[in-house]
Amino acid sequence: MNSLHELLIEEMKDLYSAENQLLKALPKMAKAASAPELKEAFTSHLEETRGQVQRLEEIFEELEASPRGKKCKAMEGLIAEGKDIIEEDGNPSVKDAALIASAQRVEHYEIAGYGCVRTFANLLGLQSIANKLQETLDEEGAADHKLTELAETIINVDAENADDDEEAEEEVKPARTSRSANGNVRKTAKAGAA
Repeated sequence: MNSLHELLIEEMKDLYSAENQLLKALPKMAKAASAPELKEAFTSHLEETRGQVQRLEEIFEELEASPRGKKCKAMEGLIAEGKDIIEEDGNPSVKDAALIASAQRVEHYEIAGYGCVRTFANLLGLQSIANKLQETLDEEGAADHKLTELAETIINVDAENADDDEEAEEEVKPARTSRSANGNVRKTAKAGAA
């Protein structure tokens, strides 16, 4: 890379790869989510992501460059972490909280990437491209905000209550009886009870 213009194209190829990987991952995340609001957020962002891919294709056409040829390794890793969460056993509310955390890491990666290429486009005097990139940046910021709101008002609260429910179940487990060496019956708490 010998110019800011070349860097812009390379970074946008990375984002194009990232968005296309995300197109495959979002339906799996939506399917894994248990809260209807989270399913809807993932489904909605899938549609938005399709538009972002199309927008990038328009930008590449305007630059007379190909979007192909680069694999975004960072997104590959972020998606692999999300896949681990999907495959994990556990309380559905806690898994939803983990899915949001994973999705927000993706959003923050995209926000950083789009912020950089938007700045490069502005410096290069490519105002129409900078405007399109800003549009995507705004969408990514809104998606991140929506995930934060869901986490703070529903998902994390449900996950915390799942912890409380589990603790309550442990406390009400009946004591079991056993005979001591001298034959007396004694009560002992079940394993795991506080």
